[in-house]
Amino acid sequence: MDFYNILIKWYLQNKRDLPWRKTTNPYQIWLSEIMLQQTRVAQGMPYFFVFTKEFPTVKDLADASEEKVLKLWQGLGYYSRARNLHKTAQFIAYELNGVFPDSYKELLKLKGVGEYTAAAIASFSYNEVVPVVDGNVFRVLSRYFDIETDIALPATKKEFSALAQELMPSDNPAIFNQAIMEFGALQCVPKNPDCDICVFNDSCAALQKKKVNMLPVKLKKTKVTNRFFNYLILEDTLGNTLIQKRTAKGIWHNLYEFPLLETQEIASFDFVANEVQKTILASYTILSIEECSETTVIHKLSHQHLHIQFWKIKVEGVIVDGVDLEKLKTFPFPIVIYNFIENMEVKF
Repeated sequence: MDFYNILIKWYLQNKRDLPWRKTTNPYQIWLSEIMLQQTRVAQGMPYFFVFTKEFPTVKDLADASEEKVLKLWQGLGYYSRARNLHKTAQFIAYELNGVFPDSYKELLKLKGVGEYTAAAIASFSYNEVVPVVDGNVFRVLSRYFDIETDIALPATKKEFSALAQELMPSDNPAIFNQAIMEFGALQCVPKNPDCDICVFNDSCAALQKKKVNMLPVKLKKTKVTNRFFNYLILEDTLGNTLIQKRTAKGIWHNLYEFPLLETQEIASFDFVANEVQKTILASYTILSIEECSETTVIHKLSHQHLHIQFWKIKVEGVIVDGVDLEKLKTFPFPIVIYNFIENMEVKF
């Protein structure tokens, strides 16, 4: 079919030199696919190199502590991916004797592996004829064929999967999947693609109908919640501080943070000083409180915007289980807290 031939020719001329394309090892392909979920290639690649060096095999990853895995994942975001990655590595290493499932159906049973990731591993590692459907594929197919179905609807994925299956050759599904995703990433980009140089500019329905920037259709809007975090940076007479592990379900599960005061809005100095004295740090004698920065840090997650303030609080005496600055940097933190620690002007 013309679409396939044109696409593959474009791919062979334009594809990026990515390390996970040089192997059929399911461990490395799985690792790359989990890392690239909701993450750009440029951001994810350094992490891929770190993980494959630190954990050359799935057994090495399984044997590591979760804290070490989270520390190496620090800054990549969506930390549930790292926790699922670790648990799945343990399942494969200990329950499956280190052997990955070799079919789409069996791969789907792994924790943290959805339809897209299972299809990617099955086609890239085992050449199984199963299409990958991600945001790039939605965009390419919806524009080329002028499909106005709302991609936010669950049923839409089946429609696009069926279309991709029709276009996919049975003898080389891996190259088709790689090619269509790469085309969406490099050429048929979300905003203002350069259609003048596109290899499909004489056959793309959306271009002919001047609908390129209207497709794909996605009507569902993500509801964003605003939350207000006040982190309390304690400093005792030894220069040590206090941190805690987030054990509750939700964002940053099992990562570390400073003592937290969550408020309904951006907090004033007087409010924080009063709350800290009354409740959170009632057992400490507070010597001084000051805001570490005049600007509130806004940290944007997929469904939440966190408005973060840091407060330096000197306390009398010695903090039980206090941590010095050198040891502090060895714990896995959310990147916004890690950046604060790296840029701290105060020395504990």
